[in-house]
Amino acid sequence: MTSTDNGAADARPGVPGRTPFPFVRLFYAFAFGILAWLAFCLTVTLAVVQFIVLAITGRLNEELKAFSLSLIQYLWEVLAFITFVRDEQPFPIGPFPRS
Repeated sequence: MTSTDNGAADARPGVPGRTPFPFVRLFYAFAFGILAWLAFCLTVTLAVVQFIVLAITGRLNEELKAFSLSLIQYLWEVLAFITFVRDEQPFPIGPFPRS
């Protein structure tokens, strides 16, 4: 059995067809995971604030609603980057999404 038959050649670095483990992306995934957790907590807080504003004034705050939409889009971008759905890095490296 040759080295190409048992798959051992694929384990060597520099062999075509095998990509190296993305350690830098793993680091970014952890950092963006922390940012996603913070963004989620802020989104829940803004939802509570929006309910309070609705109870007091009887109508929604449109600026808060627009910012919440941008924050939800940002959260989607972060989760998409972490799960390899997209390759573009989200804010603070990339642009912050607009609603």
